[in-house]
Amino acid sequence: MDTLVKKTKAPKYLDKKETIVYPDSDGMPMADNTKQFNWIVLIKEGLEAMYAHDPNVFVAGDLLWYPVEGNPKIRKAPDVMVVFGRPKGDRGSYKQWEEENISPQVVFEINSPGNTPLEMSRKLIFYQNYGVQEYYFYDPDINELLVWIREGDHFKEIEETNHWQSPLMGIRFVLDFEEDTMHIYRPTGERFATYTEILEILTESQKELRKTQEDLSKTQEDLSKTIQEKEKLAEKLRELGIDPDKI
Repeated sequence: MDTLVKKTKAPKYLDKKETIVYPDSDGMPMADNTKQFNWIVLIKEGLEAMYAHDPNVFVAGDLLWYPVEGNPKIRKAPDVMVVFGRPKGDRGSYKQWEEENISPQVVFEINSPGNTPLEMSRKLIFYQNYGVQEYYFYDPDINELLVWIREGDHFKEIEETNHWQSPLMGIRFVLDFEEDTMHIYRPTGERFATYTEILEILTESQKELRKTQEDLSKTQEDLSKTIQEKEKLAEKLRELGIDPDKI
């Protein structure tokens, strides 16, 4: 005879809380074209180099930022972001509640053909609502820099951005209208450079160093020859009965 088994629901205390997933990717490309990508890399790596010796400055490119725990739909991936007060290190995403609730203070966005005015407006509102102090938007196609700085709970747009200096970072932005590009300078005056430019400078420095070493080596050889000639002359004088030290 078949045994009748009565199915019952598991007690509530055995229910498992649903795990909230915060994806490390939003499925969107980092950049739409080479120009946008190159600017993202230039700014990100320039800032990395500038803060290389400060362990409490975190710089990231195209990293998803989740400002609200429990709501993975609230997120943005700035092209570049800077967080003061958080340690360096690898992260799959920036979950603000795991970072002492410190929001990125600086974000950069580089315009591309794929960006729509509506999308950029949403980003501006997002960064304003979630604590960003300085927001930089650069359009390399028209060489235009837009800057917003926090005043209280809202952003204030800076009217004149050419030669603008960041209050938090100290870096300076110069719009070169002859070359139709933007230059970024460290507080100490050095310009943000691409890897290729740095390699060229390094190669040129190595050439100059080798030339200096060769010149020094030749000078040492000439000096050695002069000393040898002087010693030969002194020996001849001694053979003639003349003390060279008394001449």
